[in-house]
Amino acid sequence: MTALYLPSLVRIGGGALNELPAALKQAGLSAPFIITDGFMAKSGLLERVQTLLAKADIQSGAFSDAVPDPTVTSVEAALAALKCGVYDCVIGLGGGSPIDTAKMVAVLARHGGAPSHFKVPHVQDEAGLPIIAIPTTAGTGSEATRVTVITDEKTDEKMLCTGYAYLPHIAIVDYELTLTMPRRLTADTGIDALTHALEAYVSKRASPFTDALALAAMKRIWHALPIACKEPSNHEAREQVMQGAFEAGMAFSNASVALVHGMSRPIGAHFHVAHGLSNAMLLPEITAWSVTGALSRYATCARVMGIVPSGTEDEAACAALVAALRERNRELDVPSPSSYGLQESRWNDLLPLMAEQALASGSPANNPRVPGQTEIIDLYRKVWA
Repeated sequence: MTALYLPSLVRIGGGALNELPAALKQAGLSAPFIITDGFMAKSGLLERVQTLLAKADIQSGAFSDAVPDPTVTSVEAALAALKCGVYDCVIGLGGGSPIDTAKMVAVLARHGGAPSHFKVPHVQDEAGLPIIAIPTTAGTGSEATRVTVITDEKTDEKMLCTGYAYLPHIAIVDYELTLTMPRRLTADTGIDALTHALEAYVSKRASPFTDALALAAMKRIWHALPIACKEPSNHEAREQVMQGAFEAGMAFSNASVALVHGMSRPIGAHFHVAHGLSNAMLLPEITAWSVTGALSRYATCARVMGIVPSGTEDEAACAALVAALRERNRELDVPSPSSYGLQESRWNDLLPLMAEQALASGSPANNPRVPGQTEIIDLYRKVWA
């Protein structure tokens, strides 16, 4: 038996943003509070959304100070702003960080407490305010997931929070909002989405439903991402990456991520590396270590992505997959932690804590080959160079 959790209302495709007022009215919502960041405000997108709503006689409030890798402090500030008015839903507008902020604010607005009260192993299924996700990057998949990640800046812990309450009620997936993404952000978020697809497919919690989504996503993203990086105004490539990111989000929300994400979160928390970039740093080497736990599944990934012909034997296909992931990182200029400028002495000092935090997230337990703390430390050392 498989339990599935998906957004109730989805508008997807070029120009989907224009359907926001109709989607809100269909859901019986009329007083949205928008959470976004300073860039979205300065770019004019926040004003565009609020004007779009106003023309439909929907008045909205807004908070535009969401921060990358959202912190407890930023969540509390957004919640305080929401409480200054009367709202019946929360819109997350932007990349994964504004959407993750919106998810936590929606829960706290109804249930109170602090973000730390909601971190795993707690599961928050009882809904908060309805959440509307409008992603402007193609990667996090947050518009389709039952997950939010909030950083406790006092402890440098990325708190993983899960449950049905964090699943957006409405997802507006408009690839045209990604046309102005810079190359670095396009690459990092795209590899993040690819990681979602790969990990969902090899996860111990995978199902036939999530397999179909994950395979479709990795095929789209693998072929379209390099084009989107080289030709940012290429509508077809942008649409393929955006749809792939959405498919991958639905896949991993129902199958879970695995070791790459478990090890990635501590890097982001302690060294403030963007989530997509830290995933990209880890993906080739963690895949190389993990393949023996699911040879046939990783080999299928290589075949579906077109890395090897359909008749290639599993071991050869897995070797080619790892080589292709390493080469893709080189093509997209993904740095190692050392070349990115992280401090080696601090990295080594934090290895035991980072490994402990990776295990505590629960994600490594879904990996086809499950590591212990010593093995995670060894993998962090290998990835360093």
